[in-house]
Amino acid sequence: MSDVDPRLRERFAAYRAETISQIAGPGPDQARRTLRRRRQAKAVTVAVTAIVLAVAPIVANAALRNDGSVPTPAQTGEPTTPPPSAPAPPPSTPLTPSTTTTTSPAAPDGRISRAQLLAARVDLPAWPSYARNCATSDVRLRPPTHTMGVPALEDLDLDYTDLDSDGATETVALLSCPIGEASAKQLVAFDRDGHGRIVTMARVIGTAEGLDDITDAAVTEDGRVRAQVADIQPCCSMRSYWAQKQWRTYRWHDGRFTQSDGPRSFGTDPRLTDLVLSGGDLVLGPAGTDGKRPGTLTVTVTNKGPVDVAHVGFAEINHIGAMSKADSSICVPWRGGDESGTTCRTAGLRAGERRAYTFHLLVDPTALRQPSVRVVHFDDQDRHWQDLTFKNNFVEVRLTP
Repeated sequence: MSDVDPRLRERFAAYRAETISQIAGPGPDQARRTLRRRRQAKAVTVAVTAIVLAVAPIVANAALRNDGSVPTPAQTGEPTTPPPSAPAPPPSTPLTPSTTTTTSPAAPDGRISRAQLLAARVDLPAWPSYARNCATSDVRLRPPTHTMGVPALEDLDLDYTDLDSDGATETVALLSCPIGEASAKQLVAFDRDGHGRIVTMARVIGTAEGLDDITDAAVTEDGRVRAQVADIQPCCSMRSYWAQKQWRTYRWHDGRFTQSDGPRSFGTDPRLTDLVLSGGDLVLGPAGTDGKRPGTLTVTVTNKGPVDVAHVGFAEINHIGAMSKADSSICVPWRGGDESGTTCRTAGLRAGERRAYTFHLLVDPTALRQPSVRVVHFDDQDRHWQDLTFKNNFVEVRLTP
């Protein structure tokens, strides 16, 4: 075929190559090309899947927020139609606050009037040992009385405050029980129980040895009780101003009242001093026609302190004899006649000072019955006072012929 036109051979070769390529089976090259296309397709699928998985939480989170703020993926190549968005979940129903609350029952109101307290029957705390005959069980209180052993509600105003911090008010009252001319006393707190009955809460404070009287009381807004107490309860010729008074504060703690403020005892009364009387020799002269004898009585007073004495008084001299008018000048004018029995009141005596006094008397020896003299402390208001050491305020009068 060498004589064939060269141009015709080129055309024929081209035709054969084209035809063989169309009818030949898949060779290695074709297989590689097919595998390459499948790998590309798989890579695209994996990429799309990754994008979907990355976007899904964002879409879900946006749906939960119900704000529709889903980011739009960047577009590559031909524009694509976005998939329809999932319907938004229905809005959640707001929680309604519960109207049911668990609270403790309100504490009973313990504000009790005087009339209510007098009408009730109550059990009282024990009275002091010296008032053991005073009633304590199923007691009907009475207005102030002098009936022995019968508890009374004193005229002191009732006080009201929240003593035990339970949110309700309680009542504080002063009670007394006569034991003679004096009375045992106690400050008591009252409350109501769940049925509205009046009940005794506890004793705040009561009279005892060294604390002989309760004279006043008050309460504070924060539940404290203040009591004015005294070391002496005036009776039996005792003067009211002799009592030492002090305020003490009590509050509820561990089921009882305990003192939280104020002094806890009475010390030595700073208003008193120690007067010492010595001497007592009565020198008698010759008897007169009436049998009475003139006499001189000399005594010495020492003020051992610690308080200056405005005036020194002498009691019971009149039981020895009549004082000479010439000696009346040593007795200063005063509003005498009190129960001290003072016959003469003289000038004062400073602490640490000593002075001798001589009295001229007209004595009936037949009327003398164990005569004695007593010294008395007076202040500048004509009030007489007790002495720190009462036993050395006396001397027995000794007769000297």
